[in-house]
Amino acid sequence: MLVGIKDLFKLLAISVVICCAAFVCTLFLNYNLDIVGIKDQITHPQGVIMYEALVASGKTVAGISGGCLIATSVLLLIFYVKNYIDSHCKELGILKALGYTDINVAKRFWVFGLSVFIGAVIGFISAFIYMPTFYEVQNKDGIFPTVKPNFNLSLLVFVIVLPTLFFILLSIFYSYFKLKRPVLDLLHEAKSTKTKIKKLNTDPDLPFLKNLRKNTLKRKILTFFVGFSAFCFSAMTQMSMSMEELSSESFSFMIISIGLILAFMSLLLSLSEVVKSNAKKIAMMKVFGYTEKECFYSILGGYRPVSYVGFFIGTFYQYGLLKIMVEIVFKDLDTIPDFTFNYKALIISAVAFIIAYEVILFLYSKKISRQSVKSIMLE
Repeated sequence: MLVGIKDLFKLLAISVVICCAAFVCTLFLNYNLDIVGIKDQITHPQGVIMYEALVASGKTVAGISGGCLIATSVLLLIFYVKNYIDSHCKELGILKALGYTDINVAKRFWVFGLSVFIGAVIGFISAFIYMPTFYEVQNKDGIFPTVKPNFNLSLLVFVIVLPTLFFILLSIFYSYFKLKRPVLDLLHEAKSTKTKIKKLNTDPDLPFLKNLRKNTLKRKILTFFVGFSAFCFSAMTQMSMSMEELSSESFSFMIISIGLILAFMSLLLSLSEVVKSNAKKIAMMKVFGYTEKECFYSILGGYRPVSYVGFFIGTFYQYGLLKIMVEIVFKDLDTIPDFTFNYKALIISAVAFIIAYEVILFLYSKKISRQSVKSIMLE
């Protein structure tokens, strides 16, 4: 059917997010499964306390991080399926006109779940490559007997098999829901009534540019990913700097790497889609005499406050999570230092974020400046 290599390549963002989720969950949960066998061998005075704290922290990190990343992947998948259907309405309409039922067409969307399978496999394998180092870091004080990584089949099922099946079924059922439209609507590439109403929802008391900026932010999924990218950048960079004192440099590097990958993937995905979906508006605005600065401000400028809110939330999220880990999970351990808010990390992270974000916006403003009426009319 209709889903080609180019379309599957666009699902790279889902593969990356799932890869990060699989990597984190495999590391912590596999360690939890392996250290169960040495519980009776622990002789260190604080060994039992440390054991219970590590098990609890593994479940917490895997649950929170894995849960958030999987929820993000669900939104990404819904976003891609919806975009695919909207941009291939005619082809899908022809299939329905030829007698294919909604479920027959929807079943072919199972291939979108392959992105999850690829990401989960890469994350799972990467975790086992890094696992010996991770086990050494977890037992850096020598409290436990030496533990070697073991392959746990149940983890493979929960990290690779079940998520893949879930996302395949999600792709099929969501596409089935989106395809329940008349054939003529698909052939004419007609949008739903709800979308039409949103497009006509303008405030006559607002100037055109402010109205355009307001309506641009109504694409909730794109707005979410702009805020999510700032959230990831803020939370992971600050957390990694704080973890240098609480854990190890390798653990800190792992956290910041995952955070930066998620942040930049989410931001580039959302901004690219914003520019692409507003290409015709940008070209026509230039025809009517609007400057490049005005086009940029009305299309992308509205996302700047969203990113700052995301950064603000990420700051308090990482502080709250580390505070819980130190004062609740590891409260009985003498080797864990007290944790206070890291203002130095906040300043470094904020400056780095503002520079990176503004550079990316500048690059996209140049992309907007290259939009011409001729290029749009030739599409």
